[in-house]
Amino acid sequence: MNQKIAAIILAAGKGKRMKSDLPKVLHKINGVSIIRLLLNNLSAVPFDRIIMVIGYKGDLVIEELSDSDVEFVWQKEQLGTGHAVLIAEDILKNFDGTILVAAGDAPFLKAATVKDLFEIHNRNKASATCLSAVFDDPAGYGRIVRKDNSDILLDIVEHKDADEEIRKIAEINSGTFCFNSRDLFGALHEIGNDNVQKEYYLTDTIRILRGWNKTCAVWKAADPTEAIGVNSANQLKEAERAIRQKKK
Repeated sequence: MNQKIAAIILAAGKGKRMKSDLPKVLHKINGVSIIRLLLNNLSAVPFDRIIMVIGYKGDLVIEELSDSDVEFVWQKEQLGTGHAVLIAEDILKNFDGTILVAAGDAPFLKAATVKDLFEIHNRNKASATCLSAVFDDPAGYGRIVRKDNSDILLDIVEHKDADEEIRKIAEINSGTFCFNSRDLFGALHEIGNDNVQKEYYLTDTIRILRGWNKTCAVWKAADPTEAIGVNSANQLKEAERAIRQKKK
């Protein structure tokens, strides 16, 4: 990769369903925090900068990663994924390159997959490229709408907004993207919060970029577990089981 690359990792959430006062990303899987597992997995990607968006009890996240080469920005109000990424604009205002956006609670994302994502992004000269996965049960996830059988992403349709045809699609948005840095922040300034949650969604940038006649692409992860976020105490136990199985 010749161009500059950065990462924005979203780690501001409390994680109410974890049944704990700890920030979600500090829960441990077999003794290692979720956020540490993710950073360990991504250590083989030659990022120029890694920005972590923190919020709930963020000082504990800073303490956990005090030995890491990570920069921190604070999201004081939880106003959605789009808002969280926009928080990083000031710290990256002079950055010109490609930015990975990943959820801090997805510990199974692999460096090799991220490198493939960047490759597809560059090959298509895309403004945005989404990492997808195919789930046996995609209920609740945003669905990927491709142009025919190509790498071109036409839309991401949230489950609640999808008609019966769209809901038949098993390919889902993992929440991991890479973006041209200038296009990302330009699009984020255009998104609104006219939705039930009154939040600013990162996925809305796809529609905006396509409206600007920019190319958006998609790349499917070979292993669907890379798209799984750990959002509850039960999912934490499932993640521990998955790691034990892989070790066997």
